[in-house]
Amino acid sequence: MDKINLKEKLSKFSDHWSPKVIAEMNDYQFKLVKIQGEFVWHNHDDTDETFIVIEGEMKIEFENETVELSEGDMFVVPKGVEHKPWAENECKVMIIEPRGVVNTGNAEGDLTASNDVWI
Repeated sequence: MDKINLKEKLSKFSDHWSPKVIAEMNDYQFKLVKIQGEFVWHNHDDTDETFIVIEGEMKIEFENETVELSEGDMFVVPKGVEHKPWAENECKVMIIEPRGVVNTGNAEGDLTASNDVWI
């Protein structure tokens, strides 16, 4: 039952595309991630994925559109929808998703991060 300071947690890591768990609620994890550059096209067959931009700007590409997000914006990617997040400059994001979700979904590869890493 300790409070969590997002800025303090974000200061503990510098790697990109490697989500870090900061809290759990029921079966959901709250993860912080720093992103920069392009990610991979992927989807999550069994769950929605929520992005909340804490600092910076990012985009999420879909087949027929691109959603632009900036500080304070939130977007929910529906389960099964192919998407590709990216950011020109470093962007700090909170992701909310069920425990055990792999960051690259159905497209495991070089950017697949270790799961369930806490800071």
